[in-house]
Amino acid sequence: MVDKRNSMHNRAMADTVQQIKDRLSIVDVVSQYVKLERAGASLRARCPFHAERTPSFHVSPERGTYHCFGCNVGGDIFSFVEAIEGLDFKGALKVLAEKAGVELVYERGGKEKKDERERLFELLETTTIFYTSRLSDAAKKYLKERGMTDATVQAFRLGLAGSDWSALSDFLKSKKFTEREILEAGVAKKNERGSLTDKFRNRIIFPIADSAGRIVGFSGRIFGENASPDAPKYLNSPETPLFHKSRILYGFDKAKVPIRKLNCAILVEGQMDLLASHQAGWGNTVAVSGTAFTPEHAALVKRMTDNLVLALDADEAGIKAAGRAARTALQGGLNVKVARLPNGLDPADLIQKEGADAWKKAIRDSKDIIAFLLEVLEEHLPQKDRFRRAVETIVLPFLSDVQSPIAREQHVQVIAQRLSVSETAVYEALAKLPTANADSRPSSEALAKEDKSKAPPSSSRAYGRARQAFAILLWQQSLSQPSIDVAAYARELEEAIGSATFAALSTLSEAEREALRFSAERLHGKSASAKKEAEVLLGVILRELLAAELDQATMALKKAENVKDEEEMTRLTGVCKLLTTRIAQLHENV
Repeated sequence: MVDKRNSMHNRAMADTVQQIKDRLSIVDVVSQYVKLERAGASLRARCPFHAERTPSFHVSPERGTYHCFGCNVGGDIFSFVEAIEGLDFKGALKVLAEKAGVELVYERGGKEKKDERERLFELLETTTIFYTSRLSDAAKKYLKERGMTDATVQAFRLGLAGSDWSALSDFLKSKKFTEREILEAGVAKKNERGSLTDKFRNRIIFPIADSAGRIVGFSGRIFGENASPDAPKYLNSPETPLFHKSRILYGFDKAKVPIRKLNCAILVEGQMDLLASHQAGWGNTVAVSGTAFTPEHAALVKRMTDNLVLALDADEAGIKAAGRAARTALQGGLNVKVARLPNGLDPADLIQKEGADAWKKAIRDSKDIIAFLLEVLEEHLPQKDRFRRAVETIVLPFLSDVQSPIAREQHVQVIAQRLSVSETAVYEALAKLPTANADSRPSSEALAKEDKSKAPPSSSRAYGRARQAFAILLWQQSLSQPSIDVAAYARELEEAIGSATFAALSTLSEAEREALRFSAERLHGKSASAKKEAEVLLGVILRELLAAELDQATMALKKAENVKDEEEMTRLTGVCKLLTTRIAQLHENV
């Protein structure tokens, strides 16, 4: 019975996946993240998964697949969304179902065991409902006084954790969640007596979602007359299997589309700043959650845009945080600007006290990080010597992080003018700086080397030719209207390269086969005579094989001559003549 139910569930899932693929093309999905350009039968772009200057990321509209020849990743719309959004398959399914307008039907009352991650997602969703249902009038009043509308409170699902020690834990147990699951989700901890104590108490709760909008953690702001004066102002979920604060940006699930539309992301420091910014019309705002801005955050933003505006608090801590975030963003290849706020005001305060227009002006007047630093230093250090030293120690390290050579040269020109020195002097000072720590992720060169190490052991020219010809076969087989007789070509290819080599190539993994399809499409897709190119390639392979046989026969003939073996000399002479004739015939047919 269970097997039958599982089988029905798998068929339903397969039907849903197919519905999504029927409604969404690979181009529809990928073009929302990267700019595609036509390249023969396929489209190409700079790969969103590794840094590169020359586009090596290819998309095949006909097959509904993608492949990068730089980092060797590939797949369909589901694997693409999984990789670029940092989701599991079910998260990607949710994202794509929403894009395609396909309703996901979840089974209810089934006895089959759900996987652990799915259980944790369900627990956190139940927790969110628990908190939102307990948002008190006092908490609503406080949020209203901070400028939050009811619509914003509902959209971001704000809630309240009361003063009870285990109200949430008891509620989750009543919903059949185990103690282990409650602890693993990070919403409770064990006390000295061994029983559960809720993680959040006397706090306004801000649910934190992943890219697909699924709740993965919480941030709680201290609130209520029963709150301890010694408690931290904000408390965040601990690291869990679902919540990794170095990879999650608060509000990113809602900001993705506005970021792509406006080609810019705004980074603020806290939840209230983000809510106020979204409410003021800047839906492209994201916030860090209890951690500094990390390289993973920078990579997340860069998938949507190359441009980041920092709008962190104007106090000393906020300025230092902005500096750290700026360097991380620059090292991640982002263009960084800074929105300068009035002293003592964070974005939420600015919007509440001076209105949305003041926030709009701060964003619109944001300045490139280098120009911002020069302006601030010049204001505080009018003495030329002190200003020069500050530029060397403070500004140049940021300049060393700028990835664009053109932008770096422009900044050098500006700095040289400000200091009344030559550009050469600025470059020399820049060259003396210690090199920034390299990203811990492997470079595209390292990935390429790794891929080569995994290649088949045979790397001879003949094997390379065979792979190239086999790639054409795979490519043509994948087309709805192939330009060659696929069956005849397969027979000719097997005869040319030999059954053993053909069989070995036929056992390649699907990922390797797809890479070969893209390779053939890239080489021959623009050609109007793919059939002729395939014939020429087969001819080249045959000539090379015959030439190798001729070399062997010639060497054997010389050995027979040395020992005066007349019978062997006669036989080998005939073989050499036959091979020479066949090679000449192949040349004539080209």
